[in-house]
Amino acid sequence: IEVQPDLTYEEEPIWILAREVKELRNKQIPLVKVLWRHHNTEEATWESEETMRQQFPQLFASGKFRGRNLNSRERVVTPSL
Repeated sequence: IEVQPDLTYEEEPIWILAREVKELRNKQIPLVKVLWRHHNTEEATWESEETMRQQFPQLFASGKFRGRNLNSRERVVTPSL
């Protein structure tokens, strides 16, 4: 890990583990579950697919994903209220 002088470091995504679509009222939000370098799969986080595609397009272009194919039918998840 490369630590900056202000004691911060940059996280680097290495895999996309899954893809889901959250449905909130009339809006659908595509999410991807990201595995970060130097973290276990238990520490993977759900991130906006749009944001991840903008910041890390190489993850999608190189096929760095596990589990379900990102081009397959996605699962729609509705949060319980």
